[in-house]
Amino acid sequence: MAVQSILAEKTVSVTELRKKPCDYFMDEPVAVLSNNKTAGYMISAELYEQMIRLIESQSSDSGFRPSSARLAKISQLGSELLLKASSDELGDFQE
Repeated sequence: MAVQSILAEKTVSVTELRKKPCDYFMDEPVAVLSNNKTAGYMISAELYEQMIRLIESQSSDSGFRPSSARLAKISQLGSELLLKASSDELGDFQE
């Protein structure tokens, strides 16, 4: 039997969460349990935004959230790869 860590001081079951979800958006994580296993964590919008800013400030690439220019480049590269792909590589792909 594997032991699972719960990285929050407060927990709530999925069943209880469904009754009043807004009660669990807090400035500290709340572990959401399903069958006594952590299914996820809930936090307030403010705490989430602070976490994103911290991650971005610690990242040398600052690529946590792609800019519109980066998304355009990814899309362009994807289009080029699709156009160059052979029928065998595409398999059953259809537009």
